[in-house]
Amino acid sequence: MVEIPEDTSVSTEAIAIVGASCRLPHAENPAQLWRLLRDGRSAIGAPPASRPGLPDRPGGHLDDVSGFDAGFFGIGPREAESMDPQQRLMLELAWEALEDARIVPSSLADTRTGVFVGVIADDYAALTHQRGADGITRHTLTGLNRGIVANRISYTLGLHGPSAAVDTGQSSSLVAVHLAVESLRRGESTTAIAGGVNLNLVPDSTIGAERFGALSPDGLSFTFDARANGYVRGEGGAFVVLKPLHAAVADGDPIYCVLHGSAMNNDGTTEGLTVPSPAGQQDVLRQAYERAQVAAEQVQYVELHGTGTKVGDPIEASALGAVLGDGRVTGAELRVGSVKTNVGHLEGAAGIVGLLKAALCIRHRELVPSLNFETPNPDIPFDELKIAVQRGVEPWPRPDEPLYAGVSSFGMGGTNCHVVLSDWRTEPAVEGLPAPGVVPWVVSGRSAEAVAAQAGRLRSFLEQRPELDVAAVGRSLAVSRARFDHRAVVAGETREELLAGVQALAEGKPAARVVSGRAIPAGRVAFLFSGQGSQRVGMGRELCASEPVFAAAFEKIVAALDVHLDRSLTAVIGNEPELLERTLFTQPALFAVEVALFRLLAHYGVEPDYLVGHSVGELAAAHVSGVLSLDDAARLVCARARLMDEVTAGGAMVALNAGEERVSQWLEGRPGVDVAGFNSPGSTVVSGDEAAVLEVLELARAEGVKATRLKVSHAFHSAHLDAMLNDLTEVARELTYSAPRIPVVSNVTGELVDEFTPEY
Repeated sequence: MVEIPEDTSVSTEAIAIVGASCRLPHAENPAQLWRLLRDGRSAIGAPPASRPGLPDRPGGHLDDVSGFDAGFFGIGPREAESMDPQQRLMLELAWEALEDARIVPSSLADTRTGVFVGVIADDYAALTHQRGADGITRHTLTGLNRGIVANRISYTLGLHGPSAAVDTGQSSSLVAVHLAVESLRRGESTTAIAGGVNLNLVPDSTIGAERFGALSPDGLSFTFDARANGYVRGEGGAFVVLKPLHAAVADGDPIYCVLHGSAMNNDGTTEGLTVPSPAGQQDVLRQAYERAQVAAEQVQYVELHGTGTKVGDPIEASALGAVLGDGRVTGAELRVGSVKTNVGHLEGAAGIVGLLKAALCIRHRELVPSLNFETPNPDIPFDELKIAVQRGVEPWPRPDEPLYAGVSSFGMGGTNCHVVLSDWRTEPAVEGLPAPGVVPWVVSGRSAEAVAAQAGRLRSFLEQRPELDVAAVGRSLAVSRARFDHRAVVAGETREELLAGVQALAEGKPAARVVSGRAIPAGRVAFLFSGQGSQRVGMGRELCASEPVFAAAFEKIVAALDVHLDRSLTAVIGNEPELLERTLFTQPALFAVEVALFRLLAHYGVEPDYLVGHSVGELAAAHVSGVLSLDDAARLVCARARLMDEVTAGGAMVALNAGEERVSQWLEGRPGVDVAGFNSPGSTVVSGDEAAVLEVLELARAEGVKATRLKVSHAFHSAHLDAMLNDLTEVARELTYSAPRIPVVSNVTGELVDEFTPEY
């Protein structure tokens, strides 16, 4: 037989774990799992009262396997009832893992994101078939098919990468990770979601394991202990999100740890189908570390398969010692442990739970105890093999070196898998956010009840993490969470105010700083640039200090305007209120701030479909739409401001809370007063000769209509300014006009401006 050489064309790039999720006994998420592990607690116990059908023997049980928000995933109640709870659980965990990675799930639609799920149990199918033909519906075929556990995730999220359920027995979920890594390295997937699930729903599967002789009669897993006599069954599921390391770093993803290499093989022929092979386990270890290019003595910890069986434990220990024991000195033994002592053996999902434990140990830079270890197994020569069971919470043995760890998972039929992990120390430091004043926290859901539930979970999450910065929390909620129609915003300046608002939202109580409602259907976005009157001393100062994009744009715009002014516009805006109120400086100042604001919003991804401007604001709209270059726009803005400033005629302007028809009646027979603008059906501004305008003001007040004289230096938008039109037109004719890249709505006609001309 000819040996085919290994394909060396496949990339060996490291893969980053950027997100994780889990639903395990006494641990609803990775943070709770870490507390369980660090506290050295066991989640093994009697079946919960809510699940009376389970055998009355110790195990790692989930309290509830029936809860599922089918509507959230667009699944009807009848189809949801026919779905294996393993499908339901992994849908939820895929979503949670992506959110933990700060990836909005919808953003992966139409991408080559792969889904790999280890799953071997068919308990729900057994339950369904117990009902006979009456239990079969049009949804049963897809509801019970194990392959659909992965496919349904791909379908729901619109993913186009590989989508596979993996069954290699008890090593299935770690093999799923191995296959996901290989898919990423081949470029077949750009992102991958990998993990496993195992739910124990019928007595038969437990009875089968018991009669096979695999279960501990004591109801505990004594991994590597002299009392080793079998394992305890567990259930749950977990996912990790994987990306090539270079992509994770470029995207600024949170990195739990890095996966350097992995390998899988099979024992082949042994003394029996389920008897493990020392040679097979040694081989898979050697392959994994050779591919990872990690020396044996660099490895500080291995998360064992560790079932606590009389045959399996000594074979696993001997393989570890043979491959990783060489070169070690006394005091530098390889630390080992097994999460099965905490949550039980999750069978098809066992490997991913071990991987998650190792990843958390790396992330927190601590090792945690392996439980139920009192008397070393006499069949394991620990000193000779240079291995030691981890018995307490400690820093890694050599914390100043790279933290290398291995994870093993072995299938009953001989399919072995091992992965090699390390820490990641070169993530860029996160720059501190400036003190933002009022901070918004945004929560959304598919219903008002879901929003309240999210608020409750948010408060619980934050109460356990007092070190988190409120502004960073606000940013994460805004940019890394899916946005649904039902929404709420909690605003506050302090952590206490924000938590109080979140609590009120969770309890459905009204609160001053909580706004909730339902988003209107997605529509078009328009930007309105305001005119004279919105200026204030110091405007833009805080943005210049906190937003580099705004500061750079503002500086560039002011430089273009200053060419046409006799003093620095920056100084006028900053501390010269008298000059800022002069039209000569007011209009250029507003133009500078408004255009810089537009550039800042564009930087953050806010793009308008339409632009409209009032008065000088229309020149800002014309510039950002691409009609006028910055130099031409600056010249026109300053010319307009200068010519208006030079108008000597007196005048007045009045704002009226009345519509066009009523105002027109007051203007009849009164020359010298014009309508400056119809702002809305119930708001009009008039402008012109002071005496005529004030007569209109008195008429309005006599009829009980609110009328306010505006603080302006000229009767803008009236015949008083006609004398400057010729000079302004001459300046306008010397400029170059381009077609607008963003449509501009005329504030005169309300229609799109087809062509900008000097006369317009």
